[in-house]
Amino acid sequence: MSAHDHRTPATPIAGALAGAAIASYLLPGLAGAWPALRRPLGVEDHTASGRGYALTFDDGPHAQGTPAVLEILRRERVRATFFLVGEQVLRNPGLAREIVDAGHGIGLHCHRHRNLLRLAPWQVGEDIARAQATIESSTGRSPRLYRPPYGVLNAAALRLARRRGWRTLLWSHWGRDWEARATPTSIALRVTSGAGEGAVLLLHDADDYSAAGSWRRTVQALPRVLDTLAGRGLAPTMP
Repeated sequence: MSAHDHRTPATPIAGALAGAAIASYLLPGLAGAWPALRRPLGVEDHTASGRGYALTFDDGPHAQGTPAVLEILRRERVRATFFLVGEQVLRNPGLAREIVDAGHGIGLHCHRHRNLLRLAPWQVGEDIARAQATIESSTGRSPRLYRPPYGVLNAAALRLARRRGWRTLLWSHWGRDWEARATPTSIALRVTSGAGEGAVLLLHDADDYSAAGSWRRTVQALPRVLDTLAGRGLAPTMP
């Protein structure tokens, strides 16, 4: 398993609830698979309207990957949402602003890309606060969406997101584009497989936490992804 193997396993897992506290973690698909838990947890994996599809990118900005993705989105007139990593924003502050100036949405991913289950509550709070300050300073925009690294949440992160009034948004479909064995074809097939109204798609515009050069395959897959969804009559929308 790679250091960024995000998302193992793909089957939804729910931890026990102890009063209002969450004793374990969530993985993608929980909101759809367990509607009884979705409301108290406030975790989403579909667009707010339940219509169209939302295209999202994690782990950037990246000096090569982000501009390549932005160019395709500009050409196809598609808006997306980028979940930014604070330490990458510090490395590429101009790109973070470019995302916003191009009309795309931003969300907060983290400051350092770490599994929250390995962090104490104070470390989670420090990481989120630092990422928020960095993103706001570079973009002039306050994030309203939150997605934790690897899609793994803990009670501290959920509590902080709620206090800030953020929507915690995971995803319904992923391309597994971080894997070394991924190809443009496999990425496009995976991320669109079964995607319908309200889908939230996860791709990556960076390779800092995944297989080297993985962003190149994502960029190659992206036009096919957009064409496939357009062929289904699905319109891109903000989440």
